[in-house]
Amino acid sequence: MTGFFETRIEYLKGVGPQKAALLNKELDIFTFGEMLQYYPFRYEDRTKFYKIKELHPDLQQIQVIGKITTVQTVGEGRKKRLVAQFSDETGSMDLTWFKGVQWISRKLVKGVTLVAFGKPQLFGSRFSMAHPELEPLTARQDEGAYFQPVYPTTETLKHKYLDSRGISKILAVLLPQALSRIPETLPDRLCASLQLLSRPEAIREIHFPSSQQNLKKAVFRLKFEEFFFLQLRLLKLKLARTEKFRGRVLSQTDLLTRFYKEHLPFELTEAQKRVIKEIYADLKSGLQMNRLIQGDVGSGKTIVAFICLLVAVDSGYQTCLMAPTEILANQHLDGLKPFTEQMGLKIALLTGSSTKRQRETIHRELESGEIHLLIGTHALLEDVVVFRQLGLAIIDEQHRFGVAQRAKLWAKNKDFYPHVLVMTATPIPRTLAMTLYGDLDISVIDELPAGRKPIQTVHRYDKDRLKVFGFLRKEITKGRQVYIVYPLIEESEKSDLKSLIDGYESICRAFADLPVGILHGNMKATDKDFEMARFVKGETKIMVATTVIEVGVNVPNATVMVIENAERFGLSQLHQLRGRVGRGSDQSYCILMSKYELSKDSRIRLETMVRTNNGFEIADVDLRLRGPGDLSGTQQSGLMDLKLGDLGKDGAILAQARSAAKSVLDSDPELSLPEHRPILDQVARLRKNELNWSRIS
Repeated sequence: MTGFFETRIEYLKGVGPQKAALLNKELDIFTFGEMLQYYPFRYEDRTKFYKIKELHPDLQQIQVIGKITTVQTVGEGRKKRLVAQFSDETGSMDLTWFKGVQWISRKLVKGVTLVAFGKPQLFGSRFSMAHPELEPLTARQDEGAYFQPVYPTTETLKHKYLDSRGISKILAVLLPQALSRIPETLPDRLCASLQLLSRPEAIREIHFPSSQQNLKKAVFRLKFEEFFFLQLRLLKLKLARTEKFRGRVLSQTDLLTRFYKEHLPFELTEAQKRVIKEIYADLKSGLQMNRLIQGDVGSGKTIVAFICLLVAVDSGYQTCLMAPTEILANQHLDGLKPFTEQMGLKIALLTGSSTKRQRETIHRELESGEIHLLIGTHALLEDVVVFRQLGLAIIDEQHRFGVAQRAKLWAKNKDFYPHVLVMTATPIPRTLAMTLYGDLDISVIDELPAGRKPIQTVHRYDKDRLKVFGFLRKEITKGRQVYIVYPLIEESEKSDLKSLIDGYESICRAFADLPVGILHGNMKATDKDFEMARFVKGETKIMVATTVIEVGVNVPNATVMVIENAERFGLSQLHQLRGRVGRGSDQSYCILMSKYELSKDSRIRLETMVRTNNGFEIADVDLRLRGPGDLSGTQQSGLMDLKLGDLGKDGAILAQARSAAKSVLDSDPELSLPEHRPILDQVARLRKNELNWSRIS
């Protein structure tokens, strides 16, 4: 929107410099265009008038036509209130005010027909409405049906008469001037096929709905448009990548076939086989692969990655696997070393703890091409780490790495880019994945290997602690091990650390005959490694820890996860913690401990954990509860620019918009056809407000 829409808001009749300064500061509204896109967050139904005899306590905000018959002040001091009797032909009710009593009493006029709007409440046998909105009956109300938009506002604005109604008045002045100037952004054919309102109609209806049906259509149209341009952007990035960056063809499968026939220790799940086929198709396509593997904890992502790297090695290239922590890098080394030895491949580990001599050897063997697979942490990104020919880079738990770090790994070859495979055990709902990773191809491993028993999850309160301790002792007697996790949130670290230490001491007292370990982020790295190693070897039976054990450590003998103050954790974190157990064939358990008084959201989180082990279902609930902003650590400015769309609730609209954007780009990648001119113009307008898109490359 240019020209008219960039006019500063103070130049609109009725606004002026003072109100404009408030709108700038409080709502970030500077121009006509920004004002038009300040949408209501709900609507009050003014389509029906109730008679007083029809009132019942379950009604929300409603309106009644009547007259004030008496007004009196009741009570003294702080309990003083103003009560007006309000009557229609079917009966009477009370209107009450607890604040501004003197000011309101001067404004109340008896005997005039008024509309009272508010929530009716029953006191004894009589209805009352506290602090109702009162206004004279107008011709518009007399005609009946309309929806009153309610806009987000602030206390400061309310004091300056810029409450929801004040904002609505500004829009009532602006909209008639703007309607004929609002450009269409979508092609006619697309609008016709989806029966979308035109853009000017949609903006008019969202601010001043003529009916419930038209309001729905307006909201759909504007959400669809937001998602359409979001997806168009991501799909264009993907298109540019596949055309611009040709990939090396990796197609040799002799090693892979030998591994399948001679060394694969278990039958792959159908999901794993499907994902391997998808990756192999990328590797041999001649296009540079950028693929994300999503799979729950324990779904077998690492073996899939190993099978794919055999194709790269067989085709004459080196591979690397980057993990976010040393513990995880070591675990990958321990898990993959038996396979590389069987296959005659050279594997090496490079972390911050590698000695100078180890580093020198690794650097030499990398450049000569002797090392087939290098596993490591951020140390892989150092400039001195030079591969002879890196064909496939695998990144584990991708959300732990920034864009610049990933790009550095991508640039390890001078003459071509390696294929990139990203793995995450953080389940991301499909709607969010389409947005966060819209320029990546996504593969999902959505089943667990055979023989894995689902983890049984229960919710217990503090009063059940002795029973829980009894259960832990029973499991330990069977030879199992236990995690007990406490929250450790940075802002209140001291009190959290105290509760961890107190918890550790009470566990030591309750299990005085058993070795107990402790692990938290404030410990030195050497002490952490020592404690973890003791637990892995089975020397300690109970590990009292903070969330430092959230990612990575694999102890198949640990079968019980107790999470203290479970109400303080987010859903995805609870799910990640639960994934620390259930690594072996024994039945595993997760016990969520909480206080009795819980907020509504906390209760939903804990009930969801008890109900399901499905990471994607859990991620969907998490998205609905928390919104997309911080899910899986992927805070992204671009996502927060959605004015209407809600990734938690609008998955169907998002999918429709992505499909429409894909079909437009399939038929016209450069958007050069005349019918796509509106899209091109809108892309140019949006480009002014460029978003920072996180990408793998």
